[in-house]
Amino acid sequence: MQINDEQIEVYTKFFHGLSNPTRYKIILSLIDGEKSVGELAEDTDCSQSLISMQLKCLKWCNFVKSSKEGKNIYYSISDERIITLIKLGQSIAEGNTSNICTCEILKEEKNYNGREDSK
Repeated sequence: MQINDEQIEVYTKFFHGLSNPTRYKIILSLIDGEKSVGELAEDTDCSQSLISMQLKCLKWCNFVKSSKEGKNIYYSISDERIITLIKLGQSIAEGNTSNICTCEILKEEKNYNGREDSK
């Protein structure tokens, strides 16, 4: 399969959008249906400000969409294929948990790129 460097950049950024633990938790929560920032904060055990910041990224990259009902804004997954991708990824990861968790290269990249989100 021929893919140019520009396409590779886009594809890796797509997956990077799902690599943040808070963004991933938001997506998992939204699989159950649309939710407000407050509901997402409760589901993910994160602050509303952190949820809002991560929703901005998810919305910008078109992982989620929003709709306004009165004064409330609700978020939902923008494309059902994202749910399929998440479930497929979880299925693959479940069979490789030990290898994924002990990968020295991933561990070094995490240490190089900084710490994960804090609550």
